[in-house]
Amino acid sequence: MGATIMRTTVEGAVMPTADLIADRAEITDLFARLASLLDERRPEDAGTVFHDDIETHSPHGELHGLAEVIAHLRESGADGVLTQHVHADVLVNLDGDRATAIANQIAYFFRDGEAPHRTSGLRAAYTVVRTPAGWRFREMRLTLAWTQEN
Repeated sequence: MGATIMRTTVEGAVMPTADLIADRAEITDLFARLASLLDERRPEDAGTVFHDDIETHSPHGELHGLAEVIAHLRESGADGVLTQHVHADVLVNLDGDRATAIANQIAYFFRDGEAPHRTSGLRAAYTVVRTPAGWRFREMRLTLAWTQEN
């Protein structure tokens, strides 16, 4: 039988290495799943990445609860503008069934078949919680770093 290798998290908790890797991978995967549902305009899938009690803080204002987030996502694509979201430099700090995760985000705004007319760089900071359905974003803070109008 193989030995289980234990690691201490940044927060001081001791967890098997395999569990840490799996949790970090699932949380990192949330960023890709979020970008996909935003870019594919699937607001009905918001519950696959956001907690029911999600709180968002962004340059567009604050939203409280999954219903408000879904309503906002439905309204945001109404003018025919498409998006492409790219997350990079994802850092995850685990603390049991909670985590913090930060990433850089670039969002491209364009119309079908045209080059982007706006590009924005943001810093994304999340609180993430483990739920029976898996990890979900519980709080989101987006800070605008820059915008380029093309």
